[in-house]
Amino acid sequence: HHPAVRDAVTVAVGTATRRLAAAVTVHHDVDADELHTHLTQRLPAYMIPEHIAVLDELPLSGNGKVDRRALAERLADRADRPAEIEPPIGPVESALAAVWAELLDVPAVGRTDSFFALGGDSLLATRLLGRMRAAGLAGGQLRRLFAAPTLSGFAAGLRLERAAGATASLTEDLAHRHDPFPLTDVQRAYWIGRTGDFALGEVGSHWYWEFDGADVDLDRLATAWNRLVRRHEMLRAVIDPDGRQRILPEVPEVAIAVTEGEAAPAALRERLSHRVADPTRWPLVAIEAARYGGNRVRLAFSFDYIVLDALSIVTVFAELSALYTDLDAPLRPIGVSFRDYVLHARPDEATVNEDRRYWSAQAAELPPAPQLPLAVDPDRVHAPRFVRHEGRLDPTHWSALVAAARTHGVSPAAVLATAYAEVLSAWSGRADLTLNLTLFDRREVHPDIDHVLGDFTSLLLVPHRPAAGEDFLTLVRRLQDRMWDGMEHHGVSAIWVLREIARRTGAPAATMPVVFTSALGISDELVTMDLPFGEQIWGASQTPQVWLDNQVMERDGGLLVNWDLVAELFPGGMSEAMFDGYLELLRGLAREDWSRPVPVGLPAGQAAVRERVNDTAVEVPVGLLHEGFFGWAGRDPGRPAVLGDGVSVSYGELAERSLRLAGALVRAGVGVGDPVGVCLPKGAEQIVAVLAVLAAGGVYVPVGVDQPVARRERILGRAGAKVLIRAGGGGPAQVADEVPPGGDPAGLGAVAGELSPEGDGGPGLERPVEVDPAALAYV
Repeated sequence: HHPAVRDAVTVAVGTATRRLAAAVTVHHDVDADELHTHLTQRLPAYMIPEHIAVLDELPLSGNGKVDRRALAERLADRADRPAEIEPPIGPVESALAAVWAELLDVPAVGRTDSFFALGGDSLLATRLLGRMRAAGLAGGQLRRLFAAPTLSGFAAGLRLERAAGATASLTEDLAHRHDPFPLTDVQRAYWIGRTGDFALGEVGSHWYWEFDGADVDLDRLATAWNRLVRRHEMLRAVIDPDGRQRILPEVPEVAIAVTEGEAAPAALRERLSHRVADPTRWPLVAIEAARYGGNRVRLAFSFDYIVLDALSIVTVFAELSALYTDLDAPLRPIGVSFRDYVLHARPDEATVNEDRRYWSAQAAELPPAPQLPLAVDPDRVHAPRFVRHEGRLDPTHWSALVAAARTHGVSPAAVLATAYAEVLSAWSGRADLTLNLTLFDRREVHPDIDHVLGDFTSLLLVPHRPAAGEDFLTLVRRLQDRMWDGMEHHGVSAIWVLREIARRTGAPAATMPVVFTSALGISDELVTMDLPFGEQIWGASQTPQVWLDNQVMERDGGLLVNWDLVAELFPGGMSEAMFDGYLELLRGLAREDWSRPVPVGLPAGQAAVRERVNDTAVEVPVGLLHEGFFGWAGRDPGRPAVLGDGVSVSYGELAERSLRLAGALVRAGVGVGDPVGVCLPKGAEQIVAVLAVLAAGGVYVPVGVDQPVARRERILGRAGAKVLIRAGGGGPAQVADEVPPGGDPAGLGAVAGELSPEGDGGPGLERPVEVDPAALAYV
């Protein structure tokens, strides 16, 4: 908006920090300080770039777009930290500062610097612990990092153990490189889940992306891809029928299949977007292309999650782009493999045992998965088709939301997960629920581990237990605490916890089919890439036994939100309404006060129905429980009142029988407010008995006929029942003065006698006894 500025771009400086820097090109000379003043008059402080550079031209990519990565690198050289920092004191702070500087990509860290203000997030926080162990720093906990996020505050709870770093590296096992090795728990779930043996099976674990570009050299792309296949073992992986994975030593060259014509892109998407790969047959990654519109090329990449996780796919695209640009581009050597990691990077036995104790206790208390309304039983859905709802927060809302999170000392990922849980809770049959979180937590066991391809994914079960009237900040802090607790006990997988839940409940299987996947921290790397073979235009994902997966990632300064879900599971329009409610809630959180409840924005029609149904501001009618029945009996005695199993009893007959039994109860000594036991099977006699007790002015005490004798007697004794109505043997039983055979140590002796539903043969009452409407009716 400044009259001197022609173009302007704001970027995050470095690969991980969130320090803002801006570059502008101008129509005429202007001072950066003047531009800074211009911004401070129009934007909140957290949106003001720390550094503004005036450039002759903005760097562009081969596609003619702004090359954000090149610009960020250029600005990073200029945007030195503005203030002098207070240097670390002592060996612990110095070691921690070195870890932070490397992880957060900042030149130096001072004692008062906050991990999150420097750009830390949930993903980096989990990786921090591994880096600390490798550096010999012990005693760190994720919850303490949020409680004391400054360098000096967090370091105060740490100790330096020099020997700790000695175990932080794997050794490459070349001799057994192609021997079979076990699947991880998540890989095994993907492998079994694609069969038809489970609900929502018959679907692959699948990530599908499309790119569109002009004049793409497909032969060059195939050459680059084949070099990647030779470089990365998991691009040559298969799953044997016995459920073990294996790296093939040699594979044929990949050729990219090409179709042509204006309809080719749509046909390509229809064929590949829901692909279910045969895991026993290589390759598990498919690449195809469609030529259309002269020089346009649509590229489709189909990845099977069973061999590659999200960070691995980011690595694939980064290296593929480098090789496509320069087939001889140098790539970092990799000194360890996914096989080495699976076999030798496991936690020690003591850690596993401690984590099993923790999760065994959690399994007994975790709420169920969200109890969402369903249009069809999941067991009846075969080969489900996933659909995607896609939306975004613009940079203004996302920056404000991130700033609010840091102000309150919580992570953006925890905020997004809590908002998701609140939306699910608003549509569920019960408020509390458990989310299934996807984690990308590679253990820091080797310097090259971030460049290794494989499925390092783990899952984390996180409970959400909202209470009425709680403010949003309380909700997000509680959920974040549960996240950190779970992450610190990740020696046991969520799959093990689900098996434990199934064992405790006796169910054949337990699932948590509603998922939250945060790609914050890794999505920047993919989004800022200059992909030379086109622009990413469409995507989809699917996972066995999953109903709904909420995926969040940063893009172009804002937040991209994708919901991939089995649409046929839910009533029409419901998932769309939930998705809109989620985006609206996030936008509200960017501007609302978190110290009060932040309600989920329901669609207007649903909100009106709920308001009407829950409106208690009406005049409650005064009367007795049984008055309506006897009123009907007087007005329409011939109308059927009880039907079932060949029985038909009219209102008049039911009233006559009830009043006859009520007369027997009065003669047995039952007065207004006296408890009377009713122990009868479901049927007309039970209804007669209840109405009779009310007509006599008594208080009925229902006792199930299937209750054990001792429990039945204890209930009657504690209620102080004066008479018990139950089925007689050979006809109507007379009022008895003695207690039932066997006595009653629990107090059944207080029962003066028994009656059958037919009464004692004497006259009935002419009308029910008058009772105060406020009096007790039943116990």
